[in-house]
Formats: sequence, structure tokens, C-alpha cells
Amino acid sequence: MNRRKFLSNTAQAVALPALLNGFSFTAMGETHSKITELLGRTDTDHVLVLIQMAGGNDGLNMVVPLDIYANYYNARTNVAIEQSKVLRLNGTDKSGLHPAMTALQNLYNDGKMNIIQSVGYDNPSFSHFHATDIWRTGDSTAIRSHRVKTGWLGRYLEDEFEGYPDAFPNNSMPDPLAIQISDTPTLEVQGNIYSMGLSITNPEKVYTFQNPFSDYPLNSAPANKELRFLRVVSEKTKIYSDIIRDAYQRAATMATYPTENYLADQLKIVARLIKGGLKTRVYTVTIGGFDTHKKQVNASDTSTGLHAQLMKNLSTAIDAFQKDIELMNLQDRVLGMTYSEFGRRIKSNASLGTDHGSAAPVIMFGKNAKAGILGNSPDIPADIQVVNNIPLQYDFRSVYASVLAQWFCVKQPALDEILLQNYQALPLIKGGPCGLPDDIDDTNNNANKLVLKMWPNPYHVAATLQFSTNGGHTLIQQINSLGQVVKVLANQNYAAGTYNIDIYNDGLPSGAYFIRLQNESLQKVLSVVKVQ
Repeated sequence: MNRRKFLSNTAQAVALPALLNGFSFTAMGETHSKITELLGRTDTDHVLVLIQMAGGNDGLNMVVPLDIYANYYNARTNVAIEQSKVLRLNGTDKSGLHPAMTALQNLYNDGKMNIIQSVGYDNPSFSHFHATDIWRTGDSTAIRSHRVKTGWLGRYLEDEFEGYPDAFPNNSMPDPLAIQISDTPTLEVQGNIYSMGLSITNPEKVYTFQNPFSDYPLNSAPANKELRFLRVVSEKTKIYSDIIRDAYQRAATMATYPTENYLADQLKIVARLIKGGLKTRVYTVTIGGFDTHKKQVNASDTSTGLHAQLMKNLSTAIDAFQKDIELMNLQDRVLGMTYSEFGRRIKSNASLGTDHGSAAPVIMFGKNAKAGILGNSPDIPADIQVVNNIPLQYDFRSVYASVLAQWFCVKQPALDEILLQNYQALPLIKGGPCGLPDDIDDTNNNANKLVLKMWPNPYHVAATLQFSTNGGHTLIQQINSLGQVVKVLANQNYAAGTYNIDIYNDGLPSGAYFIRLQNESLQKVLSVVKVQ
């Protein structure tokens, strides 16, 4: 009997999260990844704090497109934020923040936050569960049986700390690799066999317990491997529970956190554990409630309501955490990032809400987040239809590549192995030994210089697409109104220059489309229409 089969057969008899008092491990996956041969430990004390906005955040009301405000307003008149109430950001008149996000407005204006526009992936899923799995694994495979069973951070940690858990804790890494403020572990930190993290809810209530499997003798029985697995889990949980409790009790918060704010409560725990001396690389927290199909806003004032409260809770919690980290003099070590499994539709519904969509903005915060807005306001057509979705500008795995390459200093070819294929890093993080020199404004300006046009537009049977590239890998995708990639027009290395692609009888139905050009870290999107 193999380990996976054993755990499958005993899943209902042995509930590890309950058994181990909130510390959860999951046994999943195939053989150990071969990238351990490619990646050595990186000498860094950097910490990533990952915030999930569960439910599908309405990115258009979080980051309001001021430069196309009329189209934005016409698409969602019953939920749109009044233009006069949108919070303005230094250095740009293209976008502003939801009125409830004054704390993050200040963080952005202080140069400690960036916004990445229209982050998503090709052929988006509108299922909460599938879409969440995609973001957590970094694998957008449509067929369930083909999807990977490991998390993007789990693969990173597994190969950064080879030999876990048997060889850990040790002098070089005496602490948990990842900590999730959660009842159960999530897929982000899942390795091939073990979860690379521990789940806790309250460090003060972690207590010493006896290993429930220590009295079972090892013999030649087929289940010996599985028994050893459970012993290892129990032993490491006991060790790490003591380490976490001690770190938590050594430290105290220095900033004032908002009350009745579940995200703030979680981030307060994270701040104390970092201050307590843990070398833990990754922390994950969650704020829920973003599935706003109805009553997203109050009809009398669209800047108030359910989504406004979520935006306030997110904003004030992040602000308090960042202030705490700075008061603790830890700002050089800590980087934060938000994500949601998908955005919402451009057009609102009749219930003062928005339905499941595709791409949405991602926020990165901290002293080392490069200030600015990467990308352009989402393309919102004047003749908006219910099915219209926001086309992606940046693949979410490019954001992951930026974190791995610029914050954790992961090098090629290990980076491609962790992310399952090649994704370009974006200029999102500054400082340290592995940051990139370009800033966000340079990237936006260089992207705007790329040629991307089609004639005729609208087109019928035949058209010519013209594009330029600065050389290197160049990808051109045609995306429909649902946000799905329906054609890949180019996907190869080019010499720098300008090129034409002739389109004839492409077999696509009439309608609105987007042409997305990606050249290394640069991207550009063009709206086109096909007619009968």
C-alpha cells in the first residue's frame, strides 16, 4: 500500500487537524521534484505575507478607472463609485481607490505600495473552488485529473529546504518554513508529500501533547511507511508548536490595530511571530466575504455597503500591520501581497451586485514594493454587454515570478521549474541583492512604445495585424469578451523589429475581441471587432 492510498483509505478515521490541535499536514503528491538538483538555499531573511481576498473581489470598484470613467459608470450605474469620491493617488490621474481605503491611499502616496492591473490567466474559471486552486497551485490546467497537487510556495520551500521534514529544524533553519493563520492547511504551501507549513489559529493556546503514534511498534507490516509518516508529522508538530509559542510570547505589537477586524487579528499574530525571531519565510492569512452578487453597495450611497466595509477592513488592517513592522524595525524584511481567485463582471446586475468575472488588480505593499501602477486601466467598451469581462494584462504567475526572483532570489532554471513553465518577472520589488533596476513608469512607457494595430478594424474575413518587439520571447493572444484566449497568433522568440501577421478566415464568430501582446515584461492590449 502506498502513502497516498493509505491516507485516502484512512482519511475519515484519522483527522490530522483535530488530532494535532490545529497544526495540519497533508500527504499528497507523487515523487519528489527533481528541481532540488537545480536550486540551492538562498541566503535571505525575507518574509512574504500573502493575503487572500476570498470570494472574488470587485477590482473595478477597488481601483476605479478615472481615465475611462464614463464607460465605467455606464457599465454599472447602480454600483459605480461617484467620481468626486474616488481617492486620488500621487503621480497619476488614471486610477484612484475606493473611498473606504484612505489608509492604503496614504500607504501608496508614501511610496510603499503598488498596484498591478488586470491580473489573471488565459481561459479563466468562474468556479470559486477551481479558481482558488489555480491561484494556489499556479496551474491553470482545465482537466482536473491533469492538475498538479502541489502549491507554488510549497514547491519553492520544498526545493529551498531539501530534506524537510526529517532534517529540520536545524541550525540554518530552526523555525517553521511557512505558517498559515487558518484552521487547516491550504494548497499554497503543499509539497509533494508533506505540507511545507503549519496551520495555527491562536499561538497562545498551542500546548504540549504526547505523540499519539509513539507507542505503535514498527514491524514488517505494509503500513509501516504510513505509520512512520504519521510519527514524523506528530513529532515535528510538537517541536514547532513549542517554537511558535515561545516566539509569540517573546514579542508584543507596537502599533494600534483596528477592532472587529478579522484580518487585522491575523496580521497582528504574524507581526508578533516575526518580531519574536522566527525565520519563517511565508505567512498566509485570509479575509472573506467578497462574493458580492447582491447588496454590494447601498442604493442611497454607492461608496457605502458590504464592499465598502471589506475595503475598509483590508485597508486598515494592512496599514496597521505595516506600521507595526516599521515600529519593530522589520520593514526591510517583510513584503505583503493580496490576491483574489477572480474579479467581478464589468457590468453590474439588478441586485446591486456584480457576478463572477476574470482579471482583477493585485496589491503589493511594504518598503520594498516599487511604487506605482503597472499597466493600464481595464478596457471597458462603450457598448457594454453582460458577458463582457476584463481581459488580462498580466498573468498572475508573472507576479509570482517577481516574488520568487526579486524577493527570494530564485534563479533560472529553477524559477521555471517551480512555476511549471516560463513566466516573465515584472518590476515590482526594489532593493536587496535580487531586485530589478527598472521602475514601473519605465515599464509602462516602454510598453506604450510597442506597435500593436490591426487593419481593417472592424474586420470581416481578412485583416493584417502589425506588432513590434524589442526582441526575445513574444506572445500574441486573441481574447474574447469572456476573457478566454481563443487564438494564439504568435508564441516564439523574435529579433527586435516590426512584423505583420495576415489573418484570413480565422473561424471566430462575430463580436468584440482583444489582442494581447506580451514581449518579456512588456504588454499591450488592443480592442478589435469582428463583423459578419
